[in-house]
Amino acid sequence: MDTTHGAILYLENITVSFDGFKALNNLNLDISVGELRCIIGPNGAGKTTMMDVITGKTRPTAGTAFFGQSIDLTKLTEYDIAHAGIGRKFQRPTVFEQHTVFENLELAMKMGKRLTVRTTLFSRLSSEQIDKIDACLRLIRLNGNERRLAGLLSHGQKQWLEIGMLLMQEPQLLLLDEPVAGMSDAETARTAELLNELRGKHSIMVVEHDMGFVAEIAQQGKVTVLHEGSVLAAGKMSEVQADERVIEVYLGR
Repeated sequence: MDTTHGAILYLENITVSFDGFKALNNLNLDISVGELRCIIGPNGAGKTTMMDVITGKTRPTAGTAFFGQSIDLTKLTEYDIAHAGIGRKFQRPTVFEQHTVFENLELAMKMGKRLTVRTTLFSRLSSEQIDKIDACLRLIRLNGNERRLAGLLSHGQKQWLEIGMLLMQEPQLLLLDEPVAGMSDAETARTAELLNELRGKHSIMVVEHDMGFVAEIAQQGKVTVLHEGSVLAAGKMSEVQADERVIEVYLGR
């Protein structure tokens, strides 16, 4: 993929209208290679619709969306976009609950290679593939739980497993929708550690309402605030928090 200009995602003048209501209104956004970008904003700001456009679930009414310099996301199916290298994690974890943690990662890795579930379950793992799964288990803090059924994991552990399943498919851009919703404070802190470890290795977009968590992962990077379908403000977390418009519509006084 061509990222010679340094950006992995370009959204330009994106508008999405539903029966006259503009869920996105002339939205402009770009994300650099290796960047961890936090997206915040009130309910109804267009955050989910933006992710839907990036992943091909929703077609924009107007505007352009490019992955790298040359991949036009508005022309591809959801399946093709996933295989081009964009992985999305929804708010609710979706794991194979009747399979072990290890098997979930194995399935994700092999299905990323376009194998069917049947082929996946009956094909043998190479030592290189086993090493890859073991490394992922350590990264997502589930080493020692590999033989446990996914359905028996805590909510936070299921979220980590799903992030691991996305990582097994080697995406270049990760989209995470409220990854710490419903987590305990300890799980939230560990998720921040995980995302900070991924910073630079993957380009990551995180939509989140937990401002403490956002501050932990945004560090000195850019935070984008959406409001009524377009960008209201963007900058470092400290700058955004001090912006009168952001205080007015989202953070409160």
